[in-house]
Amino acid sequence: MMRLFSFVKKEPILNKEQKESRETGFFSAIVEAPFGAVGIRCEDQLVSELVYLPPRFQEKAPVDKVAEKAARQVASYLLDPDFQFKLPLKEAGTAFQTRVWQAISSIPRGQVLTYGQIAKHIRSAPRAVGQACGANWYPLVIPCHRVTAAGGLGGFAHHDDETGFHLGVKRWLLTHESVAGFTQEALWK
Repeated sequence: MMRLFSFVKKEPILNKEQKESRETGFFSAIVEAPFGAVGIRCEDQLVSELVYLPPRFQEKAPVDKVAEKAARQVASYLLDPDFQFKLPLKEAGTAFQTRVWQAISSIPRGQVLTYGQIAKHIRSAPRAVGQACGANWYPLVIPCHRVTAAGGLGGFAHHDDETGFHLGVKRWLLTHESVAGFTQEALWK
């Protein structure tokens, strides 16, 4: 009788410091923010991703000049919502996502559009616009937080739990940018 063996690679058991070190190592820099942090990933002298991180992530010094430039610009935006990003971004997304992101990038600070308004502008469907927002590799640079549902805040970054971290980030960003019609009280309901 022949026996078949299954070998499963087990992950090493890590303590809290080792886990945080492993998670932090994925980023070229981490910038502290009022809502937590912003992780910056760079490759080939380009910014390849910005990630909203919960408060347990600590600041990490930039590992290269591109990460340093990105970290400086993220910090500048967090202090001044009128700051304009000028970063070398790695190409990302499908042709459709790029169309959505271009439309979103034209929304001025202090204003929002609904998923439906963006969809009408680019001749698409609101749900497809929402999916493209969730696939955005460069939040802050491409301000998907400026896109809301017709009846309120909507989801954010493919996280639609009303009590979750990502919606807290969206609330903070809209408050930071003094979006007309979105009072502090309304954003937290």
